[in-house]
Amino acid sequence: MPNPRSQSPLLPWLQRSLSILMIPLLIISMVVIQPQVSEAASGGRIGGGSFRAPSMPRSGGLNRSYGGGYSRGYGGGIGFPFIIPIFGFGGGGLFGFLILMAIVGVLVNAFRGAGSGGGTAIGGDRVNTINPGPVSLIQVQVGLLASAKALQSDLRQLAATADTSQASGLQRVLQDTTLALLRQPELWVYANAECGSVPFSAAESTFNRLSMTERSKLRQELTSNVGGVRSTTGDLAQRGDADATSEYIVVTLLAASRRPMTIKQAENGEALRETLRILGSTASSDLIALEVIWQPDGSGDVLSADELVTAYPNLQHL
Repeated sequence: MPNPRSQSPLLPWLQRSLSILMIPLLIISMVVIQPQVSEAASGGRIGGGSFRAPSMPRSGGLNRSYGGGYSRGYGGGIGFPFIIPIFGFGGGGLFGFLILMAIVGVLVNAFRGAGSGGGTAIGGDRVNTINPGPVSLIQVQVGLLASAKALQSDLRQLAATADTSQASGLQRVLQDTTLALLRQPELWVYANAECGSVPFSAAESTFNRLSMTERSKLRQELTSNVGGVRSTTGDLAQRGDADATSEYIVVTLLAASRRPMTIKQAENGEALRETLRILGSTASSDLIALEVIWQPDGSGDVLSADELVTAYPNLQHL
């Protein structure tokens, strides 16, 4: 009788083929697509969140969780029916590329893990992780005239008071930031909105790469409140409104949600307004992680038109 767990002869060939295809893509991602670093201005950051999936009770007679009840990632055996429905993203640039790479990476790992079975064996029993479904990643960027200095003050005040260690606190940050933007539509000049879905196992690494890309555009983070930890860099006197000669202020919102989300491309003011309303209404129970990054934040910092286009090439004029 053939062994039901034996691998098909076709599987090793598929694994090798997918690995070969991944090599040039990874080379392109490291060599060609590099984040543009801005030397123009400092910035601020508020964020937090946790990518964790609950675990199933171990197989056996005991109905209880194991190891604190949380585990990262999946077991093996993810197939095409899981990948195809979530294959897609809106927008372009590095955001779309990272979403695509995350999906391709999960596909390769699924083939490598095929036949090995899901879960982790502990003490002779097997602990299976619950499949939490795909995660929606949303990034919205708004470029405003520098006269929107009240927005910088609002964000610094939010960083000083928000509890970013709790989901409810992160939801407040998201809601207050989107409201602050919605209250100044006459100062909107540029915007970009992108959304994509990735498997849960790839969501944290993809979110972190997107966050690092945006943070690398800041010379330094003068104001920071992340995961409940507040910090300041340099002298407090450095923090303040942008200089009068500054032309623009850019705010980036990056969110991860358990609930599927569809947003409009920010082609005009009305589309951006609707996108901000949808994003700001995300429930705390659905919000997995959040980053709010703004530039400039330093007294006398300047973000000119040329610097804005260089650091944020995907922004579209409204």
